[in-house]
Amino acid sequence: MPNISYSDIQKRLKETDTTGLPRLSLTVLRNIMVDTMIPYLRHHALEIGYDAQVSFGEYDTIFQEAVGGSPGLLNQETDAVLVFTKLETLAPSLVYDFLALKAQSLEAEKTRIFSHIEAVLAGIRRQTPAMILWHGFETPLHPAYGAIDTRFEQGQLATVRELNDGLRARLQNLANAYFVDMDRCMARVGEAEFYDQRYWHYGRAPYALEGLREIAQEDFKFIRALKGKNKKCLVLDCDNTLWGGVVGEDGLEGIKLGVNHPGSAYYEFQKEVASLANRGVILALCSKNNEADVWEVFEKHPDMVLTGDQIATAQINWNDKAANLRQIALDLNIGLDSLVLIDDSEFEAELVRRELPQVTVLQFPKARPAEARRMLASCGLFDTLTVSDEDRQRGRMYKAEANRKRLMASSTDLESYYRSLEMVIVVSLADAFSIPRIAQQTQKTNQFNLTTRRYSEEDIRAFVAAPDVDVVQLQLSDRFGDAGIVGTCILRHSEGTTVFDTFLLSCRVLGRGVERVFLRKALELAVARGSRLAVGEYVASKMNSQVEAFYAQHGFLEVGPTPGSDVGTRVFHFNLERDLPAEPDFFKSVQARFNQG
Repeated sequence: MPNISYSDIQKRLKETDTTGLPRLSLTVLRNIMVDTMIPYLRHHALEIGYDAQVSFGEYDTIFQEAVGGSPGLLNQETDAVLVFTKLETLAPSLVYDFLALKAQSLEAEKTRIFSHIEAVLAGIRRQTPAMILWHGFETPLHPAYGAIDTRFEQGQLATVRELNDGLRARLQNLANAYFVDMDRCMARVGEAEFYDQRYWHYGRAPYALEGLREIAQEDFKFIRALKGKNKKCLVLDCDNTLWGGVVGEDGLEGIKLGVNHPGSAYYEFQKEVASLANRGVILALCSKNNEADVWEVFEKHPDMVLTGDQIATAQINWNDKAANLRQIALDLNIGLDSLVLIDDSEFEAELVRRELPQVTVLQFPKARPAEARRMLASCGLFDTLTVSDEDRQRGRMYKAEANRKRLMASSTDLESYYRSLEMVIVVSLADAFSIPRIAQQTQKTNQFNLTTRRYSEEDIRAFVAAPDVDVVQLQLSDRFGDAGIVGTCILRHSEGTTVFDTFLLSCRVLGRGVERVFLRKALELAVARGSRLAVGEYVASKMNSQVEAFYAQHGFLEVGPTPGSDVGTRVFHFNLERDLPAEPDFFKSVQARFNQG
């Protein structure tokens, strides 16, 4: 979050017109007072295009609202539930009277807390499928046994660690539920800025404004990913960003880059960039430079961490950076709002902010390069709710896509280009290995996504196990490499009808006829399931207007909205007793592997 004051955030919120913004419904259950967190939550929501409505449960009534029921707080419209259970209120004896507890009493208290957690989680989930963000117990900064507390197997530090481990385990076993590490929040801010003991005693409000700011920022790392608003591509300047100095003036030997000062700050920054690439973040270069000079650094500098193979696309020239960023988005076939630019130049950063407000710009701290790694690591813009093995290959996949575009430019017609790709499609049911990637697709795919419903790994696992649901995946490979799982379709079957709950494709494969094959195979599966009618749903979003007519273009007839559909849903029917839509014949191979047992 930009370092703006609490009052400035409040002023911005009052001045911002939220008319037309989609609503983000947040519910806070607590045994402490955190009401002053609202402006931070609403500010973060506005940053991702939502108007946050924040509702609070009563003080220290978490159990009653979760187990007893509270439809005004927990319902189908709730997007996320934030749970705060500070140990001082939940189990004061573990904080204030720890040394007076006998072993039997200590065990009984831990059992009680775990039972409380389980009951609350079950109660929340009975009422809403919303994301649950449970804020963990804070490790005592001054433990009961003092400096030697770590020597005791049942010391206060070990007890709190056991409680947090148990909480994590219970959240991991529940769909769409996550542990928020309060110790990390406190560590980033520092004890003095995180807590305000005066307000704890005045009104059981333990956190200072800086602490609440940090907690809200941590919460929105999860919420941003839930809503598919996390970023996909990191665009990097080169001079005074990837290395110190200007390679065109200082030469290969003169730039600052290495494991020791003064090049170590840039070396460590590149290490962080490489770590993001291994998590699936696409890397691109946008540099005003001589192209040969830049690639010479990549190829010949002994301390260069990044490699040319990790760079999906590059615009290295003397054009303005706004134009180059537009080209990068076109090359990668992703939206400008998926880009994050890091640049040391205030002029270039301001130009991009003005010309392309969709692009997030992070200013490289040129005067303090040692801060760069922390800045990138802490931004949270690329956080996801799941990580798949395929993520490590994403940069290579996007680079292969650039090669495909070059081949397309040299082809005489589109169909000959498609045939030259030698594309192979395999459509199959999801399995345990593909669940993380499929969940990730639902969370991140925006353009070719008919309903933009976001699902967690646990949600997808439940779909896979359900007898009346099929989770279908599409894998694509061609002469340039294996693109992996690029399509997901979730089909719900009931009494002769198959509903397309989800139908999406990665932007990397759009425009190749893959969607026509995928639709055909999904309809064939519906027929095999005994359905006579297929129902396609289109739920409009800011990003998916290009697929508004998809079902109509493939033989579906639009009908009125059906009871229980999402607001604004357009519904299309296809009679499965008629001929199915044809699929293109320019693929080298199309295989459907459906084994329903």
